[in-house]
Amino acid sequence: MNEVSSLSSMSGLRVAIMTDETGWHTGRLKKAFRARGVEARCVDLASCRIDTSWSPYGLAIPGFARDLPDAVFVRGIAGGTFEQVTLRLGILHALRECGVPVYNDARAIERSVDKSMTSFLLHRAGVATPPAWATESAAFAQRVLMRETAAGRRVVLKPLFGSQGKGLRRLGANAATGALEPLPPLRGYREVAYLQRYVGSARARQQGYDWRVLVIGGHAVAAMRRTGGSGWIHNVARGARCEPAELDPTLASLAERATAALGLDYAGVDLIPDLSAPDQTGLPLVLEVNGVAAWRGLQSVTSVDIAAALVDDLLDRKLAASGTPPLPVVPLHAGR
Repeated sequence: MNEVSSLSSMSGLRVAIMTDETGWHTGRLKKAFRARGVEARCVDLASCRIDTSWSPYGLAIPGFARDLPDAVFVRGIAGGTFEQVTLRLGILHALRECGVPVYNDARAIERSVDKSMTSFLLHRAGVATPPAWATESAAFAQRVLMRETAAGRRVVLKPLFGSQGKGLRRLGANAATGALEPLPPLRGYREVAYLQRYVGSARARQQGYDWRVLVIGGHAVAAMRRTGGSGWIHNVARGARCEPAELDPTLASLAERATAALGLDYAGVDLIPDLSAPDQTGLPLVLEVNGVAAWRGLQSVTSVDIAAALVDDLLDRKLAASGTPPLPVVPLHAGR
């Protein structure tokens, strides 16, 4: 399809960018949608509602009157109470039930935001990832910590939900005394222990890096290496530096398989070299998969127009595959 016919076929389409804040990312997305002749507007999921008196869909999306958007791009979901987050995800579920393509949809986001489910699905799909344990039992978590420490390993305690390296604690033998560091109280982790085996060695800590690979529509499109940061945590939000990285077949394949295992349209996949292995081959392991991934750091070190690539995939693959306009609700008593 040439540029003129592509723009013409998309004219009149309206897309909702679901986000709790506007800024650099939403600006890039809106520009990319405009380049395809598509109107995009930002909508806060907290402002949407399920309203069965609101004909014809039973779903009210601000800025779209009684209609629904032709497609939805999920850029951000604000935190809140369990009930608030459940309702916001419910809005995304409802949009899918109405036939609106949602990119990424609620099912995939639920898999990726829950670190325990991410680990389970990666393991089930045979994707190389560190061993992980998730439990409400502090006693079991302490036994895991003791067993891993006895084997000369360490573990990382992470919030089940969370991002940007917040709340991570590395546990094991104290470097100075050799004594086992106790498991911290789980009340700070909402009474759930998610433990992941720490991947590292003296060499790994000196080099201090991991990779972020962006996968769009099933294909790895760009990668960067993150160095430095806050000690052993290499998130950009914690001060890590972004460097260009070669997207070699091993990194690309592993990131693509991880994304497919969680059913994501696009994802930021975090990988780390396994230098703790006896042969220190440095083969990558998948640490986390981000279903609402930021890409500002990656954009600074790649020539790929990431926003344009995301928009093209949504319009040319996801929306084209749906092939149907949103479906109105048909009450059981209709026609009586």
